[in-house]
Amino acid sequence: MGRFQGRVALVTAAASGIGLATARRLAREGARIALCDIRHDELQARAGEIEGPGLLAVAVDMRVREEVDAFVAQAVAKFGRIDVLVNNAGLGRRGRVQDMTDEDWRLVMETSLDSVFYASRAAMPHLVATRGAIVNVASISGLRGDGGTIAYNAAKGAIVNMTRGMAIDAGPDGVRVNAVCPGLTITPMTQRMRDNETVLGTYLDRIPLARPGGADEIAAAIAFLASPDASYVNGVALAVDGGLTAWTGQPVWRPKRG
Repeated sequence: MGRFQGRVALVTAAASGIGLATARRLAREGARIALCDIRHDELQARAGEIEGPGLLAVAVDMRVREEVDAFVAQAVAKFGRIDVLVNNAGLGRRGRVQDMTDEDWRLVMETSLDSVFYASRAAMPHLVATRGAIVNVASISGLRGDGGTIAYNAAKGAIVNMTRGMAIDAGPDGVRVNAVCPGLTITPMTQRMRDNETVLGTYLDRIPLARPGGADEIAAAIAFLASPDASYVNGVALAVDGGLTAWTGQPVWRPKRG
């Protein structure tokens, strides 16, 4: 498969999980890739395992505008263009609104939301030049509410609507902007959740496919939205969640067989 042959893709927070899976997928399909992560040693180790036509790996704190701008500039200097931007950086902190500290609120917003703004703003002129695409990694928590994760809900919900706004603004320039909204996915970030048998059991009861998603499955959806196969898909928030958000939460009635 060579959907990204001759194209350049930037992937943020690419040292593990969905970002790493996306980097591998795009490289396998022919893209030259520029990767960044705040975890420099881990990024370098993982980048060395990626096979592809060209690679740049840079330590970047996505909360710092100057570092994001420099990363985009380095990618353009090395590869001469940008065709795809995957905004994947993000994190969450537990807490109700009355429990959330200023520090935790700002950390979530800066990492999950400000990073999308900084990277999209820096990359947009280059994406206009190539009529490229942005894929933002949001969450089903940006489509529905959760208990005890008010900051994460707010950040991911903002990303979903930011995706729509950018799609409207950038569409006339030929730039498509979409989002993927993963459900429970097997990544290092969800390890503690998946290790809790009660929490995992509740999830599996509510996911029609009865399993978590794989990071490679989310990467496949990202690759589709970034590719020419999605040339008329714009402003979409695609839930990739095994059917979890298809359910109202009401008890499931299943007739007896036989």
